[in-house]
Amino acid sequence: MAGTKLNHHQPNHHQFNYHQLNSQFYHVTVGDTHFQILKRYKNLKSVGSGAQGLVVAAYDVLTNQSVAIKKLSRPFQNVTHAKRAYREYILMKLCNHKNIIGLLNVFTPQRTFDDFADIYLVMELMDASLVQVVQMDLDHERISYLLYQMLCGIKHLHSAGIIHRDLKPSNIVVKTDCSLKILDFGLARTASTSFMMTPYVVTRYYRAPEVILGMGYKENVDIWSIGCIFGEMIRGQVMFPGSDHIDQWNKIADLLGTPTDIFLSRLQPMVKQYVENRTKCPGYSFEMLFPDELFYQAESSTEKTKLCVAQARNLLSKMLIVDPEQRISVDEALQHPYINVWFDPGEVYGPPPIPYDHSIDDGGDHILEEWKDGTSHPIEEEKDEREHTLEQWKELMFKEVMNAMYQSNSIILDPVNDLMSKENGHEEQHHLDHRQGQQQQQQGQGRNSSSRSYLKGHTHCDQGEELQGATSGAGPAPMAAAAATAGAVSKR
Repeated sequence: MAGTKLNHHQPNHHQFNYHQLNSQFYHVTVGDTHFQILKRYKNLKSVGSGAQGLVVAAYDVLTNQSVAIKKLSRPFQNVTHAKRAYREYILMKLCNHKNIIGLLNVFTPQRTFDDFADIYLVMELMDASLVQVVQMDLDHERISYLLYQMLCGIKHLHSAGIIHRDLKPSNIVVKTDCSLKILDFGLARTASTSFMMTPYVVTRYYRAPEVILGMGYKENVDIWSIGCIFGEMIRGQVMFPGSDHIDQWNKIADLLGTPTDIFLSRLQPMVKQYVENRTKCPGYSFEMLFPDELFYQAESSTEKTKLCVAQARNLLSKMLIVDPEQRISVDEALQHPYINVWFDPGEVYGPPPIPYDHSIDDGGDHILEEWKDGTSHPIEEEKDEREHTLEQWKELMFKEVMNAMYQSNSIILDPVNDLMSKENGHEEQHHLDHRQGQQQQQQGQGRNSSSRSYLKGHTHCDQGEELQGATSGAGPAPMAAAAATAGAVSKR
């Protein structure tokens, strides 16, 4: 960042009593991953892995609750990884909504800036990812309630000017009571920037057309991703399984049709030439894409939620629109008849996240894509002068983790030369206390428990396992109950 010095070797970090710090960690290997972890976390068991790291379930003996712990994979191997690690942590810390995964703790076993290499994020533990759920036979109540929660979580992010940019089934987790949370914010980005952002920000299958075609994008890029997930829950398979970004566009155009001339006029010349030269496709109607037989037919458990296939198709037709200028917004989707049966002002209009300092990471994602001869050649634009170096990203993250560990009651620390202001420390503690109190309140109260159904069953669902339980109350019936009634979990 030009002209900015972060004083990364100055003694302005918390210095710890090394003996006390080391005595509170132990070593354990889970799968092929080595963990050096606080002793408060016991019984580690792998629950998932990805490009950003391994996630394990553990039991926190201090709070007597099960948690998920994510070890970030080599967070400082390059600028991109360091930036994603910082974004993910900051956004998890700032967000405070029941449909956004909650950050409970963060720590590192390393004692100095030079040794700083590992970051552990402690989060709420859920039962399964949406990858498992999309293979189940879900009725309208369950589908609409899951969609409602996705929209509430995304609205919370958008209220802070944050676009998630990487919504997909593996980044959405659920419990057997049908509650849902969004996670993985490493690719989340401010919506205030006007430059063309990288087309590599979303897992290919869930990329919106404007991303694939290098048009730049705004908040409703997340609506396209939710629409793809919605369609996948009905069809039981990925909507647009492209092998590369050009094939991805071809699959979208084949199903939804060649876009209008108005849309084409907004494309970059080379992209426009490719799209125009491609054989025109009329596309298919949503009645053909989503025929009645694809919908799991089950009687609604309440008179309130008499949802129907026509409503579902109508919402899909508004979400899966190629032209983002015509696509439905988050607010409009929340008011749609298929969704608004669950509308709760406290969830939809909850307090926004603490403001995010967008200037911290306003550089480095400036990529346009040139389409030529059926292949793509990434061209990096001139980088913003404010882009940080790898060491500066590491410095920012080190300060955050050290401050969080100092404020935490879970570890005994002996700070020396603490030059961080007491005011910042009090503000951090106030936020953590408020966050913890609100999460405990949400866990105790649940989601309108008098009118919601809850599932009781497996607390951990591996790939392919059923979510089991029994119905109670008047809300969405257990997800697995529908599957059991149909005789199978796996769909089509």
